[in-house]
Amino acid sequence: MSDLAPVPSGSRDRTRLSAEAVSLGYGDDPIVPRLTTRIPEGSFTVIIGPNACGKSTLLRGLSRLLRPMTGTVVLDGSDITRLPAKDVARRLGLLPQSASAPEGITVADLVGRGRYPHQGLWRQWTDADEEAVREAMAETGVTSLSGRRVEELSGGQRQRVWVAMVLAQQTELLLLDEPTTFLDIAHQVELMELFAALNRAGRTIVAVLHDLNHAARYADHVIAMKNGRIVAEGPPVEVITAARVQEIFDLPNVVIADPVTGGPLVVPLGARHTASEHA
Repeated sequence: MSDLAPVPSGSRDRTRLSAEAVSLGYGDDPIVPRLTTRIPEGSFTVIIGPNACGKSTLLRGLSRLLRPMTGTVVLDGSDITRLPAKDVARRLGLLPQSASAPEGITVADLVGRGRYPHQGLWRQWTDADEEAVREAMAETGVTSLSGRRVEELSGGQRQRVWVAMVLAQQTELLLLDEPTTFLDIAHQVELMELFAALNRAGRTIVAVLHDLNHAARYADHVIAMKNGRIVAEGPPVEVITAARVQEIFDLPNVVIADPVTGGPLVVPLGARHTASEHA
């Protein structure tokens, strides 16, 4: 793991990444209209909401993959669209929702591409690059797969390789779009624990998640979206409530205390239970 210093006291009041009245979309009509949000520095921020509510669109805008129709995404005080691409890639790592690898590429070579932002005309591959790749593969449990071709791997293995590539960038900001996709429950928890450890070591994490209980357990800042707008944001205990889950997901539920963390734990109610409540 890289030697990032612990987040200093009070740093979460500062902002390195924000969206200022941004409208985002893929045609004439924005999916996300005039949205403003600030990612607290040093936070583990999770974006939640139903399908097609604009979660991934917002993440694409924050990462510079999608240019705002109006408004500005600000990274370290500058309009992100005005920064050189390599400069952005040295500050911000992105795991997109659907990533594809060149045919025949090995795991080690794909993870090594995470070091591209650090290369240049006068700086080629170094021992530091090699160590970064080694650490990223070890952290994600893919070292034994280093010589295999990516297309030969299972969906879960491929997902961990992509995470390793992002970690190899060694950026202080990590943006993750559904990072636990294709993973079984054990590997989901393993990966979430890794992100939590990276956050404690100093990285700011922003993740889109579908699992509300992962969001409640690991995030310290939650952004809840519906229909392209932010409905609520703040600590999990304030955002993930039974009434809010019902409002956003149209899901009857109860929220109880997580027996491990004491935070909110969402328990969906099936049709049989909701019918009995009204009997």
